[in-house]
Amino acid sequence: MNNFDLCIAPVLKSEGGTSNHPLDAGKLTRFGISQRSYPKLDIAALTVEQAKALYKRDFWDANHLDQLPLAVAFEFFDSAINCGAGTATRLLQRALGVAEDGIVGPITLAAVASITPDKLARRMLAHRIRFYTKLSNWPTFGAGWMNRLANNVLWESDHA
Repeated sequence: MNNFDLCIAPVLKSEGGTSNHPLDAGKLTRFGISQRSYPKLDIAALTVEQAKALYKRDFWDANHLDQLPLAVAFEFFDSAINCGAGTATRLLQRALGVAEDGIVGPITLAAVASITPDKLARRMLAHRIRFYTKLSNWPTFGAGWMNRLANNVLWESDHA
């Protein structure tokens, strides 16, 4: 089983089925795929296989996650889906202590290679918690985000 296949199952579990919360900027969302991000897509009719294909193309492959160790790739992937790829990149760079330019380039990749994957994944989680707690919709969605991150810690401990 490849790393994408390992990582997609817990992401889909976190994302759940269909939602349309009035305070969610994504609007109608199914399997974590939002109407805001994909305005021309029929979200209500989206299948799980279509969602997986979008995640593979637009989140996994677009961010070259096969170049990262499993725990780091998983944390980046989950963060990119929940916070956006730009935020995920900056959180990774913050965890590494490199310039936050929003590009996973040679400097970021060299820094990734210089730290153990489990340590980097934990640092990413810590920075993600700080990010979430500063959001205006923290009171509404904060508990769910923290449960998601707790599940990530458990998943990563089983896959380290």
